[in-house]
Amino acid sequence: MDKKDIKQPQQINIELDEKTAEGIYSNLAVISHSPAEFIIDFTRLMPGIPKAKVQARIVMTPQHTKLLLNALNDNIRKFEQNYGEIRIEGQMGMGGGNPFHNMGFGTN
Repeated sequence: MDKKDIKQPQQINIELDEKTAEGIYSNLAVISHSPAEFIIDFTRLMPGIPKAKVQARIVMTPQHTKLLLNALNDNIRKFEQNYGEIRIEGQMGMGGGNPFHNMGFGTN
């Protein structure tokens, strides 16, 4: 095999403007899906305010959603190796239902 036949990894140049770099705080994410895509709506609940506005909506293919899940799992594993286990209060002994519902993550 010639050197020209070996594919070199493509370098991706990612731009991050100042406004986007500030980020958006979210303490609630609602996840829904269809056969073709996953939709993740990031919202922010504030104490005493019964209404939450979607701050950002991410639409992804099922394949990219699974790649995101794998990347998140890998990063959580690395985080916990460095800083200790991330504990989720009240996760154990909750009984049936969706254990993430009360933690700000829900599914449709």
